[in-house]
Amino acid sequence: MIFPQSEHNKQAQPQIENYLSTLRSHLRGVSEPYAQEFLAELRSHIYDKISDGETSPASVDEVLTALGSPKELAREFSASVVLDAANESKSSLRMLLLLFRWASLSVAGLFVFLGAIAGYFVGGVLLLCAAMKPLHPHAVGLWAFHDATGDLNLSFRLGSADPPAGAHELLGWWIVPLGVLAALVLILSTSRLAQWCVRKFRASTLAGTLGGLQTKMGRFS
Repeated sequence: MIFPQSEHNKQAQPQIENYLSTLRSHLRGVSEPYAQEFLAELRSHIYDKISDGETSPASVDEVLTALGSPKELAREFSASVVLDAANESKSSLRMLLLLFRWASLSVAGLFVFLGAIAGYFVGGVLLLCAAMKPLHPHAVGLWAFHDATGDLNLSFRLGSADPPAGAHELLGWWIVPLGVLAALVLILSTSRLAQWCVRKFRASTLAGTLGGLQTKMGRFS
């Protein structure tokens, strides 16, 4: 978009372009088309605000300050882009990669990412257990045993060591179908829960980012 080079615009242009340049430098991981579209929309909003007003450095700086720091604005927009992609993801692996990016942008993303890691990890262990049982039938499974004090303990083994002496296997070969079923349910539930969190936080972000900007800049109407 090309803006009329009025006296207002000419005076304000260096400050505005410096702000947008700094903002662009912080939009790491955002594709060029998304970044350029966002910058064009933001530039339009800024010029709209100053076109009929005073364009002293102080007044332009006040408009830019109302938007927030370029770094924080870039973080909000980057999170919005990541959440949009995660909301549409159909792959658990891609979801996990997107959650990792979100974790680098917000505390909420970090907690969701750690929860997803835990869910996928346990699901993976259950699948591994089901796969290893035919290879090491006497060392893979769930055992119950009494320790030296007589307390009942459970021991889950993946073939790295034999079960404790006197231990009784609880599931036997049933651990194969049950392990596969539990793993699939857990992985699917983890993905669904992660997407629910994504939708929840996506609704509370900038909602397209520019809606939040309009609210901020409305102070100068």
